[in-house]
Amino acid sequence: MKVKFCGAAKIVTGSNYLIEVGSERILVDCGMFQGRKNITRLNYQPFKYEPKRISHVLLTHAHIDHSGLLPKLVKQGFKGEIFATDATIDLCRIMLEDSAHIQEMDTKYENERLKFKGKPLRQPLYSKEDVSKTLPLFRKVVYNQEIQVTKHIKVTYRDAGHIIGSAILEIIVDDNGEEKRIVFSGDLGQWDVPIINDPTIVEKADYLILESTYGNRLHEDVKDREVKLLEYAERAYSRGGRLLIPSFAIERTQELLYSFNKLIRQGKFPDMKIFLDSPLAIKATEIFKKHPEFFDQEALTKFKNPFNFPNLVYTSSTDESKSLNDYDKPCVIIAGSGMCTAGRIRHHLKYGLSDPKNIVVFVGYQAYGTLGRWILEGKKTVRFMGLFVDVKADIEKINSFSAHADYEDIQKWVHGFKQKPKKIFLVHGELRSAMELKQKLGKYECIIPGIGDIAKI
Repeated sequence: MKVKFCGAAKIVTGSNYLIEVGSERILVDCGMFQGRKNITRLNYQPFKYEPKRISHVLLTHAHIDHSGLLPKLVKQGFKGEIFATDATIDLCRIMLEDSAHIQEMDTKYENERLKFKGKPLRQPLYSKEDVSKTLPLFRKVVYNQEIQVTKHIKVTYRDAGHIIGSAILEIIVDDNGEEKRIVFSGDLGQWDVPIINDPTIVEKADYLILESTYGNRLHEDVKDREVKLLEYAERAYSRGGRLLIPSFAIERTQELLYSFNKLIRQGKFPDMKIFLDSPLAIKATEIFKKHPEFFDQEALTKFKNPFNFPNLVYTSSTDESKSLNDYDKPCVIIAGSGMCTAGRIRHHLKYGLSDPKNIVVFVGYQAYGTLGRWILEGKKTVRFMGLFVDVKADIEKINSFSAHADYEDIQKWVHGFKQKPKKIFLVHGELRSAMELKQKLGKYECIIPGIGDIAKI
């Protein structure tokens, strides 16, 4: 059998892996490349396989860098089944529709520029119509139940503790009568974070395809996140400013709401409105409310509804979002996107980044080449939306909100195997991160594949 690494190899995004067993071909994930232009251009390259020959996609979770090219796959001829958990299917519905909208709008603006220059016009990567053809292909799976995918391939989904509905894939392959067990970690979550369960320990693997996003970093203690949130909110309040939080719509936003809820219930939080200014995050939060079966014990017992509390305001419409420009009291604004590559946060940064009363707090990974990365790295002036904007607001980061395991979490999970993997393939991380994790996992044979590499196992 073969595993071909078609994305998220020596880079963080574009998760996409082809498994071949005889004439059978299935994919694990079909994600979008995100980050700087030379990486996002990979989205427009042909797939490294023939989509029509793929029978199934095993989707680990809903994040766009894992699911975002599914409509392109369908557009180019895939007609098979997409296996995912119930929550992942619900999240993919809103995520893929939002992604298609962004593709169409970005292409429209780009074509106006190309038309002016007399250059050939572009087609969007995919459309809302392509998404509508993709959604009926999803098939619901539940954790811990083995599924016969093809004649020679079986899979069991385990809780990855990354975002709601995320999964570790335990795949068993009959390769000419020899049983081989391949585990895909997907994206692993941290231990002891609110709302969702800890990552599931898997006991057996012949081969492990392991994420390495934070393979060279440690997060702050999860217990300190509310302390820092409160500190930054109080600082913004005392100045009469704004606490601006670029946040990913799924998991990060819900964890932020959970933390704000705790602080308000404890009577510690200043009297300021918290605006959730992201239609996608609002829809995602409704999906969280729909799926309490994925919550951990704390979330089920401490709060009747973790996502509704005093001072929280949902701003769905464009007019409501624009009205925040005229709001003259201290406040918190949570808006997407998490890396500041699109969405309403860019408008809030356009008006608020140059105001020293304000504080911008990053709560997630910022890929190289993104606006969020430039701001976080200390650029004094940044260019976006056709403007040069001076950075005078305070810039802060809370690492413990990351939905990804750090290297200690990854090591803890890997050491849970009772049957030691023969080989570990480190993926879904920048090269430096993967190399440092390889050193930390010294007693295991670790390989760092690149895009297009093939492992015969």
